[in-house]
Amino acid sequence: MSIDTIVYEKHNSAATLALLEDGNLLELIFANENAAAEGNIYLGRITRKIELAHDKVGFFIDINDGHDAFLNAEEYGLKDVNYNEGQSIVVQVSQEKRAEKGAKVVRSIQFVGEHIVYCPYRMTVEASPRIEDKEKLAAYREKVLEHTTGQEGWILRTSSVDVPFAVIAAEMENLRNTYDAVRMKARSAKAPALLYAKASPLQEEINRCAESLRRVIVNNHNIENELKEEFAGRFDIDYMPEPVEELGLEDAISDALLKEVKLPSGGRLSIEETKACVCIDVDSGADNGRGSISALNQEAAVEIAKQIRLRNLSGKIIIDFAGSSEYKFIKPVLETLEAELAKDSNKGRILGLSKAGNVEVVRVRRRPTLQDVLSVECECCQGTGRVMK
Repeated sequence: MSIDTIVYEKHNSAATLALLEDGNLLELIFANENAAAEGNIYLGRITRKIELAHDKVGFFIDINDGHDAFLNAEEYGLKDVNYNEGQSIVVQVSQEKRAEKGAKVVRSIQFVGEHIVYCPYRMTVEASPRIEDKEKLAAYREKVLEHTTGQEGWILRTSSVDVPFAVIAAEMENLRNTYDAVRMKARSAKAPALLYAKASPLQEEINRCAESLRRVIVNNHNIENELKEEFAGRFDIDYMPEPVEELGLEDAISDALLKEVKLPSGGRLSIEETKACVCIDVDSGADNGRGSISALNQEAAVEIAKQIRLRNLSGKIIIDFAGSSEYKFIKPVLETLEAELAKDSNKGRILGLSKAGNVEVVRVRRRPTLQDVLSVECECCQGTGRVMK
């Protein structure tokens, strides 16, 4: 993580977070703090039961989010539910709503702590694969098992082995208490009702970028004072009335909605978002890089990873690089793309080359894309972007 500055601008319930490195915009997050955010837990009400493929069943759940959320009855580690319309059920948002689609929810709820994740419906102790000290991990895993009571599971996060186990044990108890509070609230609440809200988007990003963060800019004096009280001395905290405008980020946000991205060499990327996938084409254009297709594709790979992160492109991403699609030529480009995608906390995974010679990437969809957040389909052209001759 290389983000050194967070810009937070809030108006009523709508918040904009811009994450910067050396003044360059890396990520944009738009949040409605009254909407159902990923990680929130609700007592939902089943509005409709539907038949899915292969004799599976799904449910539409009212969580008071504008659109009914979707729940698949089949979840790993849990028995299939057989509820009826009108019944109440405790669910957690796994994917926020986007465009005309409601949120996705799951029954297997989790509580994410700073060093450990509490999974009430599991019976295992797992760990982040990024923990390198395997000996210490084995010792901590045994200690977690010793502190486990009843039916519960845990996931040790990467930072867990960097603190004394007493810190882990205290966090385990706090997360259990949080779960008990949610259960108590669910017993007396009337669906739909919010049972648990995750940390605010600003707090979440501060925690995520803690190691490299040097400055936070906000447009609210109350938030400024709260941050100074909690994080005094850890990074600079400044106030600006309209930070997005004052820092000149509006142009960068507008550029992130354009279909065409120019490359320094004169080449260009064409980015098309469809309902099925995202298509990215690399074109030499007015390439002045001495005709080197390899250099153009290397440059494009870096920019594509940047645009995926900035625009929050997700799901299936199909990339058509310039020139030959033979593996021996495209292999160095894939290595560059993989290295650049690794810088993103929501890492994309390269699946390889298709038979048609396109590079396939998948990235978990956690939030709507910038296009979904900042624009609506044109009523005149129905989203084609073209007019009749």
